[in-house]
Amino acid sequence: MAQEIFDKVNNLLGEIQAATPDTPEQVEQFRIRFLGTKNVLKPLFGEFRNIPNERKKEFGTAMNNLKEAAEKKYEALKAQAEQATEAAEAANLDLSAPGEPIALGGRHPVSIVMNRIVEIFSRIGFNVAQDREIEDDWHNFTALNTPEDHPARDMQDTYYLRDDVERLLRTHTSSVQVRTMTHQKPPIRSIFPGRVYRNETISARAHCQFHQVEGLYIDENVSFADLKQTLDYFAKEMFGAQTKIRLRPSFFPFTEPSAEVDVSCFICGGEGCNVCKYTSWVEILGCGMVDPNVLENCGIDPDKYTGFAFGMGVERIAMLKYRINDIRLLFENDIRFLKQFDSAF
Repeated sequence: MAQEIFDKVNNLLGEIQAATPDTPEQVEQFRIRFLGTKNVLKPLFGEFRNIPNERKKEFGTAMNNLKEAAEKKYEALKAQAEQATEAAEAANLDLSAPGEPIALGGRHPVSIVMNRIVEIFSRIGFNVAQDREIEDDWHNFTALNTPEDHPARDMQDTYYLRDDVERLLRTHTSSVQVRTMTHQKPPIRSIFPGRVYRNETISARAHCQFHQVEGLYIDENVSFADLKQTLDYFAKEMFGAQTKIRLRPSFFPFTEPSAEVDVSCFICGGEGCNVCKYTSWVEILGCGMVDPNVLENCGIDPDKYTGFAFGMGVERIAMLKYRINDIRLLFENDIRFLKQFDSAF
């Protein structure tokens, strides 16, 4: 009885060694027969009980060799079949056929504009700082000299987390300015790009999410003249060497004095068009000298240091630059729209 079992093992070993399948289908049949879930080797393992004790070790070695032979044979046959398939495909390859065109992607217009803004300010020593989008009330409002009754705190303008009036989606990247001022000693010269959120009705001119780039410079003896010179440099680099800027008095809780900045219309060259509403000027950002209360809130001595800050909406500049009349187009990911832009600014 034992010898018959050993003979079966030897016969299967011989079958494995003699097998010569040469197609992927035949190789698969080999795998199913010798290595599949219902392979012919499994019944032999159940014959251990019929082997005398003195020959169990010999039988175990023979079975292991049989299984190992089947696995090695299958791997070798599989590799041969793959090589044969690749050789056949290569033989049928027409090297004279024209190559298939590869569609190249492009950057989103918002990314193009944001990268350009960052690159311009990086040239004059501003580094990039980014931080969380879920903020607390202190960093988003209180530290920025925004009183409790300020309209920006109204639920109509701010997305507060459910059942948590202390945490919110940041309404501006000024919160990153606060975190920078509280963790870094002057001099500070940074820009803060990022996404912000406001609870506004989505329309052609407004959206509940958009991008900002803000800037901050704090050091001894920083003046409004430094702010104007910085923004004049930015405007010329962004919109062209002939661009002029105009500062109009304004109000922001965190800067004093404050100003809105206009640039001479780069579309019509100052002659008047629908982009500038025939005024020859286009508003692009807000700015001002950092309020001493903000410096004090962040642990910076307002008697020793002064600074300026500015902020701009990236979508607004992108819409002006590319003459886009509906901000919603920037968020719909319509390939037909995005294909109109390339990464060259």
